[in-house]
Amino acid sequence: MAGVNKVILIGRLGADPEVRYTNSGTSVTTFRMATSVNFKNKDGEKTDKTEWHKIVAWARLGEICGEYLAKGKQVYIEGRLQTREWEDKDGNKKWTTEIVANTMEMLGSADDSNRTETGQSGQEDNADVGTGDGSDSDVPF
Repeated sequence: MAGVNKVILIGRLGADPEVRYTNSGTSVTTFRMATSVNFKNKDGEKTDKTEWHKIVAWARLGEICGEYLAKGKQVYIEGRLQTREWEDKDGNKKWTTEIVANTMEMLGSADDSNRTETGQSGQEDNADVGTGDGSDSDVPF
């Protein structure tokens, strides 16, 4: 039976994304994202714990992340967990665990762009915001 490897995160970027390109020209964008959980400790005091996640976005999704995301922006990321292993220059084994994104949605205030990007299809969901004239004639409900 097949397993499930799915990660869903909502958090904020800790720094601007870094966009690089492979030798074949494919873009790969990396950024760190913070998620927090609030809870009461054993003394009943409200406490929060922040986890940092390394996000990797490839191809068109990576380009979009590099163009539209910035430090502090709130974002929804969906992807899969991946662990990579390598040897450093001294021969020591190193490894990292990261989330390979396949969907990104920008969240936040009204002045932020709200759009969804999917790495596989390259399609985006943009809501029709209307003309802004206050008329309800073209509202579908």
